[in-house]
Amino acid sequence: MEVQNRRYPVGIQTFSRIRQGGYVYVDKTDLMWQAQNLSPYIFLSRPRRFGKSLLSTTFCSFFRGERHLFEGLKVMQLETEWTQYPVIHLDLSITKNVPNASELERKLKLLLEQYQGIYGELSTEVTPGDIFRGLINRAYTQTGRQVVVVIDEYDAPLLDVLDKPEMLSEYRRVMQEFFQTLKASEAMIRFCFITGITKFSQLSIFSTLNNLNNISMLPQFAAICGITETELTTTLAPDTALLAEAYEETPEQMHARLKQRYDGYHFAELSDDIYNPYSLFKCFANKKVDNYWFDSGTPSFLLRQMEHFRTDITAMERIEASAHDFDVPTEAMQSALPLLYQSGYLTIKGYERDEENYILSIPNQEVRVGFTEGLMLTYTGLDTYNVRQGFAIKFYRALKARDLDLALREMQAYFAGLPYIEGFKKKLADVAKAEGFYEWTFYLIFSMLNVYVRTQVKTIRGRIDIVVKMPDAIYVMELKVRSAQRDASHLKNGTAREALEQINSRGYAIPYQTDARPVRKAGIRFSMDTLTIEDWEIEGEE
Repeated sequence: MEVQNRRYPVGIQTFSRIRQGGYVYVDKTDLMWQAQNLSPYIFLSRPRRFGKSLLSTTFCSFFRGERHLFEGLKVMQLETEWTQYPVIHLDLSITKNVPNASELERKLKLLLEQYQGIYGELSTEVTPGDIFRGLINRAYTQTGRQVVVVIDEYDAPLLDVLDKPEMLSEYRRVMQEFFQTLKASEAMIRFCFITGITKFSQLSIFSTLNNLNNISMLPQFAAICGITETELTTTLAPDTALLAEAYEETPEQMHARLKQRYDGYHFAELSDDIYNPYSLFKCFANKKVDNYWFDSGTPSFLLRQMEHFRTDITAMERIEASAHDFDVPTEAMQSALPLLYQSGYLTIKGYERDEENYILSIPNQEVRVGFTEGLMLTYTGLDTYNVRQGFAIKFYRALKARDLDLALREMQAYFAGLPYIEGFKKKLADVAKAEGFYEWTFYLIFSMLNVYVRTQVKTIRGRIDIVVKMPDAIYVMELKVRSAQRDASHLKNGTAREALEQINSRGYAIPYQTDARPVRKAGIRFSMDTLTIEDWEIEGEE
């Protein structure tokens, strides 16, 4: 294929179509081969748009014996038999957003109909599990070969009812009856591959399927989905060069840009750097570096769970966790952390072997910007577009010009002039600490603009409310919140001058004095009555 005519598989998840259509394909067939030899029952969890469906269809083509599709790929050096097996491939994404358990059963039966046309059906088979079991039995009997079962997005019907216990229980009952087939038919199954985002407990969903091997965090399969650093600099090097040409940059400069935007995922304690494949290919196809993973927005189930567990979004820059903490079965969650990790909003950034402790953080620029945009309404009651266009860009430009006074005046004017402030009022009333609410607001605004921001930064003499790092300046901020109401004793009250004096007396700016950038300090007071900045005091280098 000529470099100028490279075709990218954006939205194409079928291996055969990619290979026959001459689309760019990053070879994962050696890892696929190793996985099917590891265990007859495999489970893989990866975030959405990370290539799980493509891997599923690759398994299907492999076990159907479609050798011609694999010419020139790594698996040709590994596989010698190319036996043709009957394959049952079920994509459960069609079961999303079903209104009740009866409709879920109907959708499962609809999925199985295509195979009833091949292997027949019996009137005595009524439930999805009965039909599934009968199909496996007849496929095995009619072909004389064990059956391969591939189930993609197994958790699709469950995600939207995580916060609805009664519906979740009913859906779980349907799925349990369905998956029991896999254990009952073990002797007739050559290989079973199941994918999903979340990890539901084997006891509740997969029932007695206790031989399901979860390879999601095994180092040898960390790169089975996604694009590695090596793959970007070899297989996809022509694509990076083409994009660099469009941006009038060197390939090295473009590589750095792609790394900042799309890299940073790690799915094991020892893992290659993994790039988001969907975003990378869409970027190459459009010849534009942009945020693509959020085309459909942040999943509503995740936002609801974050609200339910009162997740502190400002803590997501660094979270310490044991393997159990972020890989706990979904129905046993005590926080939103497992979902945040399994959905790709947090990833592994470090591992402390002695303590068996993982460090989790937001993967990259694309996730940080898109995620915080999605969180704006949930956490502040403010509309993302309104904030960005009406205020955030002006605020950013003022900071970029190193004019903190102008930036704060822009914030004061924006909040004072909000036409629809009820959502903001309600969110503020719901939080335990008003100053924490304003920290969230600062954090989201800066993160949405891809500016480095940290809140509650620990020092030897206390915690700094907010630290912002711009390319040519560092800002250290302390917040106070005032209310005229008599029951406001819980507030972190005080004047802007007192907030600034706290920065100085506790030496909050000292850790940043060795940085070449000038440090500016700001004491800021918000009013809960006017819902905007009341006053501020600034010190430091211009």
